[in-house]
Amino acid sequence: MQTQYVNCPNCHSQNIAGGGLCSSCGAMLPAYNAGPMQPQNRPAVPGADKKVLAGVLGIVLGGLGIHKFILGYNTEGIIMLAVWVVGALFLCGIPSLVMAVIGIIEGIMYLTKSDEEFVHTYIVNKKGWF
Repeated sequence: MQTQYVNCPNCHSQNIAGGGLCSSCGAMLPAYNAGPMQPQNRPAVPGADKKVLAGVLGIVLGGLGIHKFILGYNTEGIIMLAVWVVGALFLCGIPSLVMAVIGIIEGIMYLTKSDEEFVHTYIVNKKGWF
């Protein structure tokens, strides 16, 4: 028996029929079955376009928190930027180094996740730290 799929009306991601909620965005799936979808016709995951940019900025400029601003986490970005600046100016750079390491770790985490997992974790669920 072939697995049947249904497309989410909200984000157009492919889901296994009968799941009830979209695995990408959490929207309610339609009750009908749209039939199997070929992998090469699968639409791009909305929000996944930020993954590479946020990941690279996290690795290169992680201490400044720019990758947080890309994802819309303004509070977290301001915290990282403030800690980096205060640490660089007044505390011998130790806090700045810590922020840089956090940025590198987060950048690597962003880049190693699948598009669907990235969107679910950081766009839909708004996980601000790690």
